[in-house]
Amino acid sequence: MNEQEAITRVLNGDQSAFSALVQLYQAPVYNLCYRMLGQPDQAEDAAQETFLRVFTQLGRYDAARSFKTWILSIASHHCIDRLRRRRITWVDIDDEPLAGHPALRERRAGPEEVAVRSEREAAVRELLAALPEKDRAALILLYWHDMSYEEIAEATGATVSAIKSRLHRARLAMGAMMNTRPSTLPSGPAPRISLALG
Repeated sequence: MNEQEAITRVLNGDQSAFSALVQLYQAPVYNLCYRMLGQPDQAEDAAQETFLRVFTQLGRYDAARSFKTWILSIASHHCIDRLRRRRITWVDIDDEPLAGHPALRERRAGPEEVAVRSEREAAVRELLAALPEKDRAALILLYWHDMSYEEIAEATGATVSAIKSRLHRARLAMGAMMNTRPSTLPSGPAPRISLALG
């Protein structure tokens, strides 16, 4: 069952068709929530809440919009609300990043590769954690979800120029943090996010 068929069936009263939408978007929604909140259990809760909101608000979905943009905007706004309500405790640098969630499993890597990847991911999380919530959301939607400036603007309710400003500010801030804390990033190839810095 494709996305549009599942949406139509849910709107026509077939609630069981919603599971197809959950299957399609479980990994992207969880990834966004994890990048925003930094802890697997909080990401799981936020992803579940996102799907609950999607289910209850599906009647308001405008089919002229991208469903992916719409669902990620709900996840992004929910995570920003959670971050505003309370201070977040970020994943300790010694914790295994992205642990346990089946949507994030990859091929098995050797112990050295796992350790290096773990250090890099922790360093990127630390840099992301230092950014304001809206700047962080824009950066995550761009680099982890490959959304365009227009899609990010639509998802966050901002203008394209505001998104460009947020991304520019976030890149500068992360670049400055990397330069002032070189020990944060281990030696070897740079983490994925650094490709945007310059």
